[in-house]
Amino acid sequence: MVKRPFWISCIEEQWRRRSVVWLRGVRRVGKTCLAQSLEDIEYFDCELPRVRRALEDPEAFLARLRGKRVVLDEVHRLPNPSEWLKIAADHFPKVRVLATGSSTLGASARFRDTLAGRKAEVWLTPMIEADLRAFGNADLPHRLLHGGLPPFFLSPEPPERDFQEWMDAYWARDIQELFRLEKRASFQRFVELLMAQSGGLFEATRFAAPCEVSRTTIQNYLAVLEATGVAVVVRPFSSRRSHEIIAAPKVYGFDTGFVCAFRGWSELRREDLGALWEHFVLNELLAHLQTPALRYWRDKQGHEVDFVAVPRRGRVVALECKWSARDFDVAGLRAFARNYPRTRLLVVSTDARPGFEKRLDGHTVEFVTLSEAVSVVTGQQ
Repeated sequence: MVKRPFWISCIEEQWRRRSVVWLRGVRRVGKTCLAQSLEDIEYFDCELPRVRRALEDPEAFLARLRGKRVVLDEVHRLPNPSEWLKIAADHFPKVRVLATGSSTLGASARFRDTLAGRKAEVWLTPMIEADLRAFGNADLPHRLLHGGLPPFFLSPEPPERDFQEWMDAYWARDIQELFRLEKRASFQRFVELLMAQSGGLFEATRFAAPCEVSRTTIQNYLAVLEATGVAVVVRPFSSRRSHEIIAAPKVYGFDTGFVCAFRGWSELRREDLGALWEHFVLNELLAHLQTPALRYWRDKQGHEVDFVAVPRRGRVVALECKWSARDFDVAGLRAFARNYPRTRLLVVSTDARPGFEKRLDGHTVEFVTLSEAVSVVTGQQ
């Protein structure tokens, strides 16, 4: 079993804050293996009927495990999972509980209580840089093409059939069990189109006709994808100036492997790497921030900055993602710096080793590695 030190550390840190930790992430992202790799845990798979029977009386069950660390995998299988976890948090704080599920708590009617103030949360994203080291394969193009779900990443060939099987399981087990949507064909068509257009501006009306549903239904579909982590919605950064985009979000598919599959890419060309690198940078930042707090910036003249971060302390950070520093186009950061002159300007590239700086109209542009960008955005640098 592969140990993933970054994520183990995240869980241990959250357990120090709360006795109940919610580990969420999409299907096959590695929640079960990660949970089982923790030290000194009692593991229970809630998909098994005998386990559900054993958990019918939470007080008796927890009393036997006082002082232990417990994993409840697929906890949404319980009849009332939020009540169970609430009892654990309120009455058995010496039992450390890690509960896993695909969606955020409260995303569906199955969870009647979001456990606000009672639980901490870890969002397990597709594989990040630290995971490539843990799995012993630092081949970034391989990660971009195969994606960041460990079984897909470990496949020697692009697992094309597995992507569709994943979609079928996602519909049957996540969407139907938690949300009970209708019109499977329309929903899956929407997901396919969204993956193919990943990273672009989102306008619901563009999807309504090809999916044969209303604009309102498309917005509902997007909310479901965001709640289950299959889409990442990046909203615009703006001080509401007349020339800025203030409403339309950008929407990214959760994983580069799915983006490649639905774009029909079985091999990567040089021109494909830039867009996929942008997705990978987003995934890395979200893993470290543990919140979808990033923004993008665009004005009505078409100038754009990939991501904007607003740390609690320090200056606003504007990030441009470039596979190679040689691909950098100054227009976006130049326009942003004119509007927000105190911003820290970063270009995140794969070849900024060592990092360097350039001057741009009196502003400093820093060319940095992904790990250096993470340190800046998280306030460590």
